[in-house]
Amino acid sequence: MRAIAAWLEAAGIGEGAVFRRVNVRRYKAKAAVRGRSIDSISGRESWDLRKTLSKSAVPARVEYDVGEGALHPASVGPIYRSMIQRAFDCGALADLTADDLVRLLKGISAHSTRVGLNQDLFTSGEDLAGIMDALRWKSPRMPLAYNRNLAAEQGAAGRLMVKLG
Repeated sequence: MRAIAAWLEAAGIGEGAVFRRVNVRRYKAKAAVRGRSIDSISGRESWDLRKTLSKSAVPARVEYDVGEGALHPASVGPIYRSMIQRAFDCGALADLTADDLVRLLKGISAHSTRVGLNQDLFTSGEDLAGIMDALRWKSPRMPLAYNRNLAAEQGAAGRLMVKLG
């Protein structure tokens, strides 16, 4: 929640969609340029006294603009895949092989978060009606299907296995 609050403050978002497109503009550094003497301007080039002025060095910079509308759903999957790839590249996913990573990345989509949240709510004890309301499920079929394995673990037989194990 702290990360979300920091994002909302940094992006200046007071209402509307939380996750929005961010346009990034990168500018390269520019070296200082000495002005030319008037004598060096030939008759074949355009006459402009600004050519005699020196220009200061300009450091590299990055500018960000946060959009007004929500991210398009199709952009969420690539963002997740990019984050996972960067985590793998820096060694944060050391247990994963390159082949595992390829398989994992193929299965990642924006829908993965909906399924994961659905399962987290179920595991935390939320009832089906609350889950359906929170995630806007129209029918109980899908949330129950995603929670099928969890239901077995949390049912009477699952609780008995924990006591025996």
